[in-house]
This record gives sequence, C-alpha cells and structure tokens, in this order.
Amino acid sequence: MDLNVVFLGTGGSIPTARRATACLLVRRGGDRIMVDCGEGSQRQLQRSLGLIEVDDILLTHLHADHYLGLPGLIKTYDLQDRERPLTVHGPPGTGELFKSLRRVFGRVGYPLELNELEPGEAVQRRGYELRCFPVTHTVRAFGYALVEPSRPGRFDPERARELGVAEGPDFGRLQGGQPVTGSGGEVTPEQVMGPARPGRKLVITGDTAPCEAAAVAAHGAELLVHDSSFADADAERAAETGHSTGRQAAELAAAAEVGMLALVHVSSRYNVREVLDEAREAFPAAVAPRDFDLIEIPFPESGAPSLVPNGAREQPVAAPASA
Repeated sequence: MDLNVVFLGTGGSIPTARRATACLLVRRGGDRIMVDCGEGSQRQLQRSLGLIEVDDILLTHLHADHYLGLPGLIKTYDLQDRERPLTVHGPPGTGELFKSLRRVFGRVGYPLELNELEPGEAVQRRGYELRCFPVTHTVRAFGYALVEPSRPGRFDPERARELGVAEGPDFGRLQGGQPVTGSGGEVTPEQVMGPARPGRKLVITGDTAPCEAAAVAAHGAELLVHDSSFADADAERAAETGHSTGRQAAELAAAAEVGMLALVHVSSRYNVREVLDEAREAFPAAVAPRDFDLIEIPFPESGAPSLVPNGAREQPVAAPASA
C-alpha cells in the first residue's frame, strides 16, 4: 500500500512566487486527504497532479492562510459535476466558518459534510485512522496523525510444510489467524508466522509552538511535518506568535525518534536553507520540501522515507473529474 505526502504549499502566511500557503495532500492507496487548503490550492493541484477529487480535507486551525482555498475548490468540484461525498474536518469553530463560506460557494450538487472534531477524536478509515491532537498556537488548533495498525508477521511456508500442513487453503487460514491440522496435530498461526510488523505513522502539526502533545503524537513516526516558521535569531518572536523555529522542530523530532522531519511554513523573511541548516544541527534527517516535492513513506522494513524533488509534477497528471 503506497503512502506519500505531496507538498502543495510550503510557505508561510504570505504566498510568494515559489511557495504557496499551507496545503498538503496525503495519498494512501486510493485515498486522497488534503491537510489545510490555503489560497490557490486548487491551482497547485492543477499545476501538478491534476484537479483530483480529494476524499477528506483536514483543517488544522482557522487562520485564513490555511483555509482561503476552500471556497474555490468546493465550487470547482460542483462545476465539474462531482458526485462523491467530500468531508471537511476541523477544530471547534469550523461550523461557524462554514456558515460564512457558504455565502461564497453557495449550494453544491454533491454531498458536502462537516465534521467538527474534539481533541483526541479519531476518524476511522479502512486500514488506518486519522487522529487529531491539540497543539499550541494563538487560536484553537489541531495536528493530525495518520496511524496504521500493526500487520501480521511474515508467513513461513517451509515451516508449515515441516509441520505437515498441505499447501492451498490451509496456508491461507494460517495467515488469516486460524489453526489448521498438520501431520502431528493442530498447527497454530504462532508456529508459522513471524512477529507482528508495525504499521506506519505520519504526523502533521500545522502551526504550533513546540508542545508535548505533538511530541507524544509523533513518537516513532516515519515522517513528522512540523511548523518551522522562524530562525534561531527570532525564537522570542516564534514563542509570541505560537510558532516554532527550525531548531525547535528538530529537537522535538529527535526526542520523538521520528524517521524524517519535513520543515514547512518557513517565513518569507528567511532563506529556507538558513532554517534548514539550524535544524540539521539538532536532527540530521531534516528536509525542507519545496512546492511540488513529495515524500514517499515505505513500510518500516522496506527502508526510510525519501524526498522526491518535484515528484508531484514528474508523475502522470490525472485528468479532471469531468469536462
């Protein structure tokens, strides 16, 4: 099952010629989950993957640079005769925001649902869940964790044969957790299956100062995408505005033992390299994706996450949902 993150908007609160405001797209198998929808997000999709139909949109908080792209995207889907449901999830207050936004995009012809979350609540999806956790910002704000359950261990067919299990359906029953009959009696899955293999964890903080809830949520994650708005010289300003420096994000990543740290929301006042260099002093596996980069997240036994520069544009472009 493929899992990757497409970086559609990696900049700070003000868009620049090279970096749009906050927007990520998580792709797991056939599921498409957008995290934040800053100004121009649908245009960023059109410039890379095509205007694909996302299944869920997760809002980290209700500052304008994280939701201004919503009315346009919602209305464009309607103009393209979308039929599949779209659910927008967000912190308390999202319902009030939508009352205002509906005056902009009006009625739509597809099911548009709103899910106002509480801290710690999880959205269940087939094969994983989306957990929200509180972070420390100037308004009520959430981070999100995509968490997969552990998977069965690897099946050892040679050991099964040694125990007299006939190839065929009984192999499948053992892999499904059922005992079968072998040459010497009952054979249990524990006798032929290796130890359980961990699933993957992806954590996205949104805007936040360093906080314990983010560190707990990110523990052991393959990838942590963390606010890195400021450089060391402006650490006081970061604290005042509920943001993090690149170094602070890196220190949290190191304490949480994550596999890779992706720095986003870097203020346009900096050269991103400056913030990245400071972060790497505390956590060498830090990267600073550009718009249209992607990060592939394999299963733990298959290797570490990898950054693919411009990966969203080099993949085949999807056709629009309709003409």
